[in-house]
Amino acid sequence: NLNKLLIRILLHLQVEFSMKNKKVIYIVGSIVLLILIGVVACKTLILNTPLKIEKAAYLYIDSDDNIDSVYTKLKKDFHASGITGLRMLISCSNYAENIHEGAYKLKPTDNTWHIFHQLKSGHQTPIRLTVPSVRTLGALAKSVSRRLMTDSASIASLLNDSTYCSTLGYNQYTIPALFIPNTYEVYWTMSAEDFIKRMKKEHDRFWNKERMEKAKSIGFTPEEVATLASIVEEETANKAEKPMVAGLYINRLHTGMPLQADPTVKFGLQEFGLKRILHKHLETDSPYNTYKHAGLPPGPIRIPSIDGLESVLNYAKHDYLYMCAKEDFSGTHNFAKSWNEHLANARRYQRALNQRNIH
Repeated sequence: NLNKLLIRILLHLQVEFSMKNKKVIYIVGSIVLLILIGVVACKTLILNTPLKIEKAAYLYIDSDDNIDSVYTKLKKDFHASGITGLRMLISCSNYAENIHEGAYKLKPTDNTWHIFHQLKSGHQTPIRLTVPSVRTLGALAKSVSRRLMTDSASIASLLNDSTYCSTLGYNQYTIPALFIPNTYEVYWTMSAEDFIKRMKKEHDRFWNKERMEKAKSIGFTPEEVATLASIVEEETANKAEKPMVAGLYINRLHTGMPLQADPTVKFGLQEFGLKRILHKHLETDSPYNTYKHAGLPPGPIRIPSIDGLESVLNYAKHDYLYMCAKEDFSGTHNFAKSWNEHLANARRYQRALNQRNIH
């Protein structure tokens, strides 16, 4: 009898609970439904809404930026007119206290949630960095710093630090040979030291077994190839002529003749605008004066391009020992095997200079 009584009591309680539970379920379900509707509306109206930027571009955030300057950049640089949703998301996160430096490529089709997640996670977009073929390390540092967060002084400081250069296997003269002009994908926030390390990696990749064997067959190190390539590129901008010029200088080196390359004299003087090399210029006491000093100069007189490097590694085999700029000022040269033939070429060029009153 006691067992039956207990069973009746439990059944009654179950019925009472079920009735009340239905009301609770209804209320909770209604609340959940309203929340879901709100979430869908929020996602549709805010999170999936583009920022209304005009065109794809990079948002650059550096160490001096705060959340207000980020908003300002979005408005000023991107003319974004729909950042209300982004402000709401940021206000509900800790992003304002943890802003990540970097370059972030934003596109007109990117919705608010995508941009928020990109900035919040610090997921940078790689940029394309072009390392140029320029005459000086200072010019290189300035050009590179325009595309990176680091400044030119930081890059130049490393390149002028003889102790640091020696850890890479270079000295103050040969360090330009480290760089292989090309376009690379990097992160905007990379430091000056990371930039140099990346260039060392690209240098080692360029100087593969095949190129090393070609350099060895000439009797050159990679630094010497870069040095001669830099002279070739200062002598001619004509791609087809570069292997000819390289072959001429290699002939001179192999026969013990001085290079007597005018561009090396200009580099020693740091007067790149000289149009005419005079006797007084040839008397300059500089390790780069190849009229006074035999062999190659101590290092490159510019950062040679890949074309320049390849022109030395694949130089044209011929018997020319002399060259003179053509009198038509085409930027190409007349080549000669004998001194007398060269003098005839030189006289024609001198007359052309005089006629144009170039001193």
